[in-house]
Amino acid sequence: MSGRILIVDAVPTNRIVLRVKMLAAQFAVEACASSAEARAIIANQCPDLILVNLSDPTEDRHGFCTALRADPNTSTIAIIAVGTADTSRARFAALDAGADDVLARPINDALLLARIRSLLRARSVTEELLLRDSTSRALGFCENRDSLVNTGRITVITPEAAPMPELIATLNAGLGHSVVVQTASAVLRHTDDVHCADLLIIPAAAPCDHAVALFSLVSDLRSRVDTRLASLLVMVPDGKPEVGAMFLDLGADDVVMQNALPQEIILRAKALVRRKQLHDALRRNLLDGLQAAVTDPLTGLFNRRYVDHHLARMSEQSAVAGSALAVMMIDIDHFKAINDTYGHAAGDRVLVALAARLRDNLRAVDLVARIGGEEFLIAMPRTSARQAQGAADRLRRLVNQTPFDLGEAYAPIPVTISVGVALSDEAGQDQPDTHLMCDLADAALYRAKSAGRDCVAMHLTAA
Repeated sequence: MSGRILIVDAVPTNRIVLRVKMLAAQFAVEACASSAEARAIIANQCPDLILVNLSDPTEDRHGFCTALRADPNTSTIAIIAVGTADTSRARFAALDAGADDVLARPINDALLLARIRSLLRARSVTEELLLRDSTSRALGFCENRDSLVNTGRITVITPEAAPMPELIATLNAGLGHSVVVQTASAVLRHTDDVHCADLLIIPAAAPCDHAVALFSLVSDLRSRVDTRLASLLVMVPDGKPEVGAMFLDLGADDVVMQNALPQEIILRAKALVRRKQLHDALRRNLLDGLQAAVTDPLTGLFNRRYVDHHLARMSEQSAVAGSALAVMMIDIDHFKAINDTYGHAAGDRVLVALAARLRDNLRAVDLVARIGGEEFLIAMPRTSARQAQGAADRLRRLVNQTPFDLGEAYAPIPVTISVGVALSDEAGQDQPDTHLMCDLADAALYRAKSAGRDCVAMHLTAA
């Protein structure tokens, strides 16, 4: 599992225990005793997540969290507060200071790791959208995101439309957002109330609820078009951290114990609504501002103009993170023969279908672009040589194993691709030269063509 974690705790035993747990989970870990040391580490290399003990009496750790949230350079770092008292008031104080979650000792390992995974997923999406937003601004599209935030819509999912008046009254009083109540079956029918929801709340401890059914509900909500981008908060039974861990791993954005103070529920809900609306605004900027200027009109993929700007930013981030960046050049084998035999309209259908296969089978953080007639580029951050080779082979098989539809006039035809891959050096190296990486990937693509096509060729270093 990838991710860089910083542990801030004045107690050596606490640091050692957490460090061992994080290393066992395959995270990159640094640990320190004071806020000053933490700031120095963050300035040198920004972590993805911070585990901070807020109970240190010698330092204002709440102020440390608040300062991180106020600084644009550190505002997206995920923060989990540890070592606080196991009370609603202590949790509220930590959340109010800027922590994303609060885990009291003794820490349940399953819940801790599930929460880390959930926060890193959310941060990855936020960072990627902000990166794409900065690229659009560099290209001259600079719509103000703040003006795009609207009143949030919240849906509480209850068994058989139970009114739950106390919860609804709490949400209405504390959030100032529109709150509606729906049954699970209504939600899964994609009702109008759910379609635009910013936040879905599931009270998992309500009577007649069954854990298996609710686990399935969370998975369904994450897989459906109308609800997959909504924030999801689950209220779990008290003293059941393993249930909370399961909900997080299935796709919930946050969990809160049933005995939480109303103020804590409100804080968590507000944070989830803000994040959802930020993501929506960034996506709108990307789609509306860049679509005409930096996308290929045939395939809908990014074009070379976008690649030149965005790939440079990906390179900068790879250098800061000390991780490898992979660039693939992909070319359709014998594409001229397809055009000559079946016509250019058929060739266009192949290009559109190939673009969809590439886009639908890569991560959200990966860049997919059409940079020439039948040539495509893929850039994959935080990708090792083994992972890049595996991804290239997987994409190649996705293409050659399923024939391409050319329309009613012709039977589907087999299509193959050749792939050239260049990989930058990893930690400790200079920022990758993206122009050199593209040239080396192109050279590797030529070797793949010379080797008989329908294969992958690698060039390992391009720093």
